[in-house]
Amino acid sequence: MLIRTTIAPASRPNSLRDLGITSASDIGITLSEFSYKKGMEIFGEREPAEYVYQVKSGAVRSYKLLSDGRRQIGAFHLSGDIFGLENGTHHRFTAEAIVKTSVRLIKRQRLQLVADNDAKVANNLLSMTTSNLEHAENHMLLLGRKTALERVAAFLDEMNSRHNAAGVMSLPMSRRDIADYLGLTIETVSRAVTRLHRARVLTFTSNNQREIVILDPRRLASLDLS
Repeated sequence: MLIRTTIAPASRPNSLRDLGITSASDIGITLSEFSYKKGMEIFGEREPAEYVYQVKSGAVRSYKLLSDGRRQIGAFHLSGDIFGLENGTHHRFTAEAIVKTSVRLIKRQRLQLVADNDAKVANNLLSMTTSNLEHAENHMLLLGRKTALERVAAFLDEMNSRHNAAGVMSLPMSRRDIADYLGLTIETVSRAVTRLHRARVLTFTSNNQREIVILDPRRLASLDLS
């Protein structure tokens, strides 16, 4: 379900630069904006991939439901991130708003047409696709070769590097989301976070433990807890 966000014409995004995509010229395009309530589906697995999306505010999770009913989250998309880029004609994952979220979207066909005639846009899209592939490879390594503590530390290090503001890192996702991203149980994630807290690698600023301050980023990255 799409809920259109009403914005003034003067502030309506109308160029690829509004999506963070550079172009040889300031190409006028049509960008739409929609808002989603917490937990609302943006697109479903196997649905036609007709649009490319960007998170304007809020956060999005992309996931698959496995045959046994478990959920595997493939990626978290934060403010400014572009998602929904597919190699094929259908979406491979379901995308869902983690919190109240606003997104911009552009017709995939229109974007491809521009890329066919603009080398800068084509390079941008190639870079995004390559980055998504690199993230998928790193995620596979994370799930297959690292201990539970290393997975949680790597996740927090990634979120900290993607967080724009210095100081407090506010996580929009729940412990269940984190567990489904890392292939762990909620209890295992909680134990790992507690261990990092006791080791003074991080601390909390709220009771729900989603407001985190990384006290020792270098130690978190190296996981040197000895």
